[in-house]
Amino acid sequence: MNVNVTKMFWGAAVLLLLAGCGKKTDAPTRNATALPEYPAMIVDIQSAVLESVYPATVRGKEDIEIRPRIDGFIDVIYIDEGSAVRKGQPLFKINSPQAEQALTTAKAAVNSAEAQVNTAKLNVDRMKPLADKGIVSQVQLETYRNAYTSALATKEQAQASLVNAQATLSWTNVTSPVDGVTGTIPYRQGSLVNNQNVLTTVANTSNVFAYFSLNEKALSGFLNTLEGSTQAEKIKKAPEVTLTLADGTVYPEKGKIETIAGTINVTTGTANFRAEFPNKQGLLRSGASGKIKIPRTLDNIILIPQKATFTQQNKVLVYKVQGDSVVQKAISAIPLPDGKNYAVTDGLNRGDRIVTDGVATLTHGTKIKVNE
Repeated sequence: MNVNVTKMFWGAAVLLLLAGCGKKTDAPTRNATALPEYPAMIVDIQSAVLESVYPATVRGKEDIEIRPRIDGFIDVIYIDEGSAVRKGQPLFKINSPQAEQALTTAKAAVNSAEAQVNTAKLNVDRMKPLADKGIVSQVQLETYRNAYTSALATKEQAQASLVNAQATLSWTNVTSPVDGVTGTIPYRQGSLVNNQNVLTTVANTSNVFAYFSLNEKALSGFLNTLEGSTQAEKIKKAPEVTLTLADGTVYPEKGKIETIAGTINVTTGTANFRAEFPNKQGLLRSGASGKIKIPRTLDNIILIPQKATFTQQNKVLVYKVQGDSVVQKAISAIPLPDGKNYAVTDGLNRGDRIVTDGVATLTHGTKIKVNE
């Protein structure tokens, strides 16, 4: 009996030991399946187009204020607002009594001067034979000759005054200096105007200029991306630009950057740019606003979704997968125009694996299971 009891005791002990070992082997399996899964991607090198956007103002190639050159009342208005006009076409007629009086006075002065010239010449012609015979002295003859010369000078002055008076009177006809389209007309028939008043504007919009500005840092970065040793050479190499209008539509014609100001505005800290756009259809009007987009091709960069990043202390970071864990990695990134992706210029290498979603739930060193 004692032997059987001993055998039963040892048998029960062995069963308990085996049961304990079985529970220990199950624990690691449950921990492994509990690791959270996160989507990830392997980054690669590629190219992308980056667009820089700047507010712009549109002006006509020739945008001229029309002012009267003399004082007077508007007698006739030959055009209406928005009229297409040609160079030399009459726009306004100014009634200027002063100009008319000046012309009348100038004509009278010319007539008087001509009479004085004729009288002086008669005196010279009458005295010359007498002087030749010694009846009168040569001094008297020279006196009459001087009077004749003075009369000729007076006539020339009178004629010059007449020309000026005629020119002044011609200014009563206000004409267009260029081909273009007229703007608003603030003064109407009967208004008293002078050279301080703008009667209208004439904008030559066959081609238009879009003016925009870049700050000093952006200017330097822009020029550094262009080929050439001088600014003029770099401008020739600049890419074509796009104009987006105020209503959000994209103007169909591409523009070309023509000039960059040689100085920085000390007040705004910016340099002015001018881009020229063709406007054969007349879709663009002087004074309109819009946005200029300058494209820039980035080569040998890495594209990642913005949702794969987070910010910390003004730095952009991602979670890089290393084994079964993630580590924080700071990157240099430029947002792309689509608003969904970043162009990574530093911080990642081809073949790196990063978490692409759910980064807000991760911390440095977290163990995860990658789901690609």
